[in-house]
Amino acid sequence: MANSYKRIDAHLSSLGYCTRSEAKKFLKIFEVFVKDKRVFDVSLKANHEDVFINNEPLDAQTITILLNKPSGYICSHNDAGSLIYSLLPERWNRRNPKISTVGRLDVDTTGAIILTDNGDLNHKLTSPKSDVIKVYEATLAEPLKGDESQIFASGELMLNGEKKPLLPAMLEIISPTLVRLEIVEGKYHQVKRMFAAVGNRVIKLHRVSFAGFQIDDLKEGEYKFIEL
Repeated sequence: MANSYKRIDAHLSSLGYCTRSEAKKFLKIFEVFVKDKRVFDVSLKANHEDVFINNEPLDAQTITILLNKPSGYICSHNDAGSLIYSLLPERWNRRNPKISTVGRLDVDTTGAIILTDNGDLNHKLTSPKSDVIKVYEATLAEPLKGDESQIFASGELMLNGEKKPLLPAMLEIISPTLVRLEIVEGKYHQVKRMFAAVGNRVIKLHRVSFAGFQIDDLKEGEYKFIEL
């Protein structure tokens, strides 16, 4: 947990309200209170929970959200194009440490993705040892042949360029060209490469859940706060 007791300008800058050099001006424009007393001194120290801006408490010290990623958005801070972070409140993008995605989804893949500024949590969820369950719905170019469930569950499927076979994955058949796939790894383009390995092609990919968190109640581009 971030240090709760620090200078007012440190609170404001770390949460993205303004830079430290802008803090003095910020206190003149906005009503910043520590408990019930308005403050103008940026060097005053206070606990996070005691600071209010225009009668609203400060944003949380750490943020973890589940977002329903639309197609066309890139999971990057720096690439050209529509970035996933543009879906968040503007000041969140100025937070220090930064909010980052937990892993990535391809630009054309939709669905559940977690974003957080908790570096330890991000590392934990992306560690190869984490075995975080990810569930995808995949629309296929060709009908299933019938042996895909056994191949994916075998723990023997080897992807092109890999040195070890994939861990067992569970395939649920919804229709001949629509499936639900549960995996615990997060290799590059894994779902697309799995179906390519059995002679098929994914034409649409949607992640239904990540680490048990469902996006059923979220429209595309919407998010909700979660705790892990």
